[in-house]
Parts: sequence; structure tokens; C-alpha cells
Amino acid sequence: MTIIIKNQKHNLTQENPDISTLLVGLGWKVSDTEQNFDLDASAFMLKSDEHIRDRGDCVYYGNLKDNLGILKHSGDNKVGGDGDSEQITVNLKNVPKEIGHITFVVSIHDALNRSQTFGRVSDAYIRVIDNDTNIEIVRYNLGQEFFNATSVVIGDLLKRNDEWFFDAVGIAFSGGLPAIAQDFDIKVKA
Repeated sequence: MTIIIKNQKHNLTQENPDISTLLVGLGWKVSDTEQNFDLDASAFMLKSDEHIRDRGDCVYYGNLKDNLGILKHSGDNKVGGDGDSEQITVNLKNVPKEIGHITFVVSIHDALNRSQTFGRVSDAYIRVIDNDTNIEIVRYNLGQEFFNATSVVIGDLLKRNDEWFFDAVGIAFSGGLPAIAQDFDIKVKA
């Protein structure tokens, strides 16, 4: 397993050119046990120009499977804890050619109304696992640079010349999942 930092990329197909299914695990712990924190993982399939191909090309707690069956969300975990809090399975072999990348986001549900930020979240990470072998390939651990953020675009799966890469994006975003989805021209049920 390789640990990368923000803005680093890791070639997923270099070690296994026949990789077909990935399990993307997202985990976190909440340091404030007196207040209910609900973090949500989501994924958006985007064309190379970063626009959505189809409004059904996403998964989140309210839509556990995309229209083509490429992405599958494990369901909403409202408390976090040890290990992966939420997981998204990605069937790489069925990703349409026009999809250039799959963006993964973690957001705090109702963060603005609850005055919650990632400053009270610890040990947040995203990891990519070869689903066929159950071997963890790469991991990106979030640091404290997201202290005031309510959402983080945490990583991307990129397809370049028939190879898949994981990119540790790490960009803070305000407004939660509805704002991120709107940025991709998608409406989600909050």
C-alpha cells in the first residue's frame, strides 16, 4: 500500500493492468461526542471537461446506485468510527469512454445549520482497494488544513490512455452536498 499526500497521483493499473473493480473506502472519527455529526460520502462521474454526462451519474446516501450500475454506495453511516465509515464500489470495466474521472466528496450533513466543520473530525481518509484481491493499493489521509471546511473534494479516479490513476485532490468546499451537486448540475434530495 502506498500513502500519498495532497496533489499526488498514483497509477492504479501499473501494478495490476487487469484491475476491474475498486472499493473506495472513506473513514473518519468525530472528536465531539456531545453533538451528532453525520458525514456523507458521494461520488460523481464526470466527463474530461468536468461536466456531468447524465444527472444519474452519481451516488450518495439518497441514491445508492448510479443509472448504469457502475457506482454502488454502501449506505449512510451517521456516526463514523473505526475502519471505513462508507464505501463506494466502482466497476472500472463498465465506465463509459466519455467519462474522464470519478470525483469523491465527503460532506458534513446540515453543517451550516449545526455550525459544524472538519475541525472536529479526525483521522479522515480515503483508500482505494482492489476489490478482487482485497488489497489496499493507495491511501490519502486528510490533515488539519480543512479545519473550517464543511465539505472536501477528497479524491479523483482519473482515466488517461487506458490507465486508471488516483489523485489526492484535497479541496475544501462550502455548502455541503447540495451545493457540490449543484456545481455539477445535479440536484440531490437532502
